[in-house]
Amino acid sequence: MMKDSDLSSLIRLNIGGKKFCTTIDTLTCREPDSMLAAMFSGRHTLCQDSEKGYVFVDRDGKHFRHILNWLRDGVVPTLTDSGYSELMREAEYYQLLGLIEGISSVLNKRKEDDDLGAELTRTDIIKCIQSERVRFRGVNLSGLDLSKLDLSFVDFSFACLKSVFFSRANLQCAKFRDVDAEGSIFHNATLRECEFTGANLRGALLAGANLQSANLQDACLIDCSFCGADLRSAHLQTADLTSANLEGANLEGANLKGAKLSNANLKGANLQRAYLRHVNLRDTHLEGAKLDGANLLGAIRQ
Repeated sequence: MMKDSDLSSLIRLNIGGKKFCTTIDTLTCREPDSMLAAMFSGRHTLCQDSEKGYVFVDRDGKHFRHILNWLRDGVVPTLTDSGYSELMREAEYYQLLGLIEGISSVLNKRKEDDDLGAELTRTDIIKCIQSERVRFRGVNLSGLDLSKLDLSFVDFSFACLKSVFFSRANLQCAKFRDVDAEGSIFHNATLRECEFTGANLRGALLAGANLQSANLQDACLIDCSFCGADLRSAHLQTADLTSANLEGANLEGANLKGAKLSNANLKGANLQRAYLRHVNLRDTHLEGAKLDGANLLGAIRQ
């Protein structure tokens, strides 16, 4: 029999029409820095059904049971590649970095088993970076796990880096010119002063990454996640940020001249002293964004 205190900790959730019941401990303990933990920390007002007490979240509820099971048990479910892609997008939205890392590890292991055709292994990379000057220009490194390595100053220009796992790697001053890094994971990586000019980063995860003074001019950043990323003084001229998630990102002093920001999420972002002249912001989500000192001359706004 449940005590009154147990009942008071119960949370009823309506995720896009699907109903779930869980506890505050489940939502806050395993991933204390997640959006779900923040929602139920007591610091925020929630959208709650007054009749039945359900908290509504406007997301697809298809994979939310997997998210709850992760929060309860720390187990990554067995899914198809497309299922993992959908779950990754939800984990990214809820800022569940542990689950993101778990999914990436599973996918990398699966890709190793399927042989993606990468020309080098993680061990080969470790041996290479012990030399003074390292270049992987034009090399196929698809699917490799290069997390937590010191890859600073490495030249990856023109390489195929699809679905590479760079989480927490030190990539300061690395060169990624014209790389194909679609779907790669860079969360919490150090990317200060990196060069990404002309790179394809569609769907890449850069949440929490340090991209201070990075050069992302002409890069394809469609559907990328930069949640909480440090993009101070970054060069984003003519970059395509369509549907990118930059919620809470720090873009102070960034240059966004000519950038495409259609349906981009900049809620709560710091855009102080950013260069936004003549940028079309009509379909950009700017709720709570800081725009003090931003250059908005000629910018198209709602």
